[in-house]
Amino acid sequence: MTETEKLVRDNIRKLIPYSCARDEYDGGEGIFLDANENPFGHLNRYPDPYHRKLREAVSRLKGLPVENIFTGNGSDEIIDLCYRIFCNPGSDKALIFHPTYGMYEVSAAVNEIEVIKVSLDENFNLNISAVEPYFKDVKLKLIFICSPNNPTGNSMNSNDIEFIIRNFKGIVIIDEAYIEFSGHPSFSLKIMQYPNLVVMQTFSKALGLAAARIGIAFAGQEIINYLFRLKPPYNISTINQAAALKKLDEISESRDQVKKIIEERNGLVKSLAKLKVVEKIYRSDANFLLVRVMDADHIYNMLLEKGIIVRNRSMMINNCLRITVGTANENRRMISELEKITL
Repeated sequence: MTETEKLVRDNIRKLIPYSCARDEYDGGEGIFLDANENPFGHLNRYPDPYHRKLREAVSRLKGLPVENIFTGNGSDEIIDLCYRIFCNPGSDKALIFHPTYGMYEVSAAVNEIEVIKVSLDENFNLNISAVEPYFKDVKLKLIFICSPNNPTGNSMNSNDIEFIIRNFKGIVIIDEAYIEFSGHPSFSLKIMQYPNLVVMQTFSKALGLAAARIGIAFAGQEIINYLFRLKPPYNISTINQAAALKKLDEISESRDQVKKIIEERNGLVKSLAKLKVVEKIYRSDANFLLVRVMDADHIYNMLLEKGIIVRNRSMMINNCLRITVGTANENRRMISELEKITL
């Protein structure tokens, strides 16, 4: 048994996955009388449960083998699957760096997993000295690292991330939902080096396909196989797989959009810095800015009255708003309304 297999729950190792009709026959043509489908229509057939064409396209784009790629119903499904593969309910633990993406904690609660929260340092970087003692906890099975982090926007130090991967005996999951806006290399390039590493990316941000709910996991083949064993048989619809393939065919357009968003982000920083209500703009490698203002609740409500919706993150970080970078017109409109606010 490999070290990775030792981390998998006993019942998951023994699990015999559901075998759907498309497991038994995956040919493209034929008279399909095996899956109790309606024989009429254009969307009457079940989708490919292994998303072969989509994963092959992702493989070409990322330069990684198909066998090391999993596609899920959003990154949220991948998060949930990791809990179910590696964590025993009511017994095991996961660790997150606070503040961060809320679904790590929600999914832990659904799976009855205790969450250890380690605060980021004053600059929102990983606190290695605070997390290292937890490596000895045999019940700690997962560590989540969001980089660039949501809601702070900063990328984590790559040496700190690698220190955790090398020294923690459990699974490290790096969430790279915003990696395309950062200019930093992806940790997906290191999955062959580290069998305990899972790297998540998404079609929702830089690729602009949030409505399709498609997440990606890169990992060693053993972990990928377990993800496929546990997922529902038809977790990504034919429509959404087709939308994702079309988006990958138009990758140059998406890359141009990322450049525009980064330009708008830089311009938004300059505009926000001139406003009296703004106290601090945190450095961002994402498609949003974390901004500390004088009275976040009041400013949030004032913008809301004008039909401008930002995210009030004051419950996590005092007097902070998270502002997504919009189009040039949307950004100008927001700045114009902020200029009118007096406190």
